Amino acid sequence: MTRVVVVGDLMTDAVARARYALARASDTPAVVTMHGGGSGANIASWLAVEGAEVAFIGRRGADITGRNRDMELMGYGVDARLVMDPERPTGTCVVLVTHKGERTMLSDPGANAALSPEDLPRDLFNGGGHLHLSGYTLINEGSRDAGLAALDMAHRSGMSISVDCASSAPLDRTGAEPFLEWTSGAKLLFANADQAKVLTGRDDPEAAAKVLTAWFPQVVIKMNAEGALWYGNGRGEPTRAPAEPVDRIVDGTGAGDAFCAGFLPSWLEGKPPAESLAAGCRLAAKAIVHLGARPRL
Repeated sequence: MTRVVVVGDLMTDAVARARYALARASDTPAVVTMHGGGSGANIASWLAVEGAEVAFIGRRGADITGRNRDMELMGYGVDARLVMDPERPTGTCVVLVTHKGERTMLSDPGANAALSPEDLPRDLFNGGGHLHLSGYTLINEGSRDAGLAALDMAHRSGMSISVDCASSAPLDRTGAEPFLEWTSGAKLLFANADQAKVLTGRDDPEAAAKVLTAWFPQVVIKMNAEGALWYGNGRGEPTRAPAEPVDRIVDGTGAGDAFCAGFLPSWLEGKPPAESLAAGCRLAAKAIVHLGARPRL
């Protein structure tokens, strides 16, 4: 089994699910709950509960939430390599979920913004392993050097590499050209339709995927209710998989992370893209039927 090393963000998610349509500039009843979050840590957690050997490299604050997040990761079975920041708090994200399930996120990266190349344990970077890098690590200027160092160490040690695009708005602020330049050595890119549009200017996910293979040998586009597609450089047509039906969407937070965690083990085993896409869609469906971005402990 290929060990997956995830470098990325660790957050506490404060999820506020509105009972009714948001009353702007007024008061809306909601259910507010606290959960472990952060795209990188979410992917590591889903990978671990699915039986993968996974290590997570990140940074947390010297606070009670940081300790809780650390213990959660260990509870999932993740080899958590968290550096404790003496000054910055553990990252926090306020997730506003409308009564229809749409999410808006307000993020304070906290200790994530101080992740440095010195925080990367050298023993985790060796041939035969796989690096998955959360795009947030590159988009955040404070942690960018750590992300670039992780990519370089993985290249030098002969690891395969995948990168996720994080989120469309901060990706847009960073710019497509720098992001593509930083990540062009990765074998696999994960993006949703909005992120793919930011990177290519193409509204159609299939057209965007074909453009992106100029930088990445393989591209996966996540399309929410329309499922997902895979496209490989030089292939004729993309491979598609439908989304798995669910009775009710409770919270879409972390669904894209769960998809990545479902896709990667199958892909690393060399299974056909259709099988890997189906595994990703299956895990994404599990994520959206309960509150929070992580598996239930």
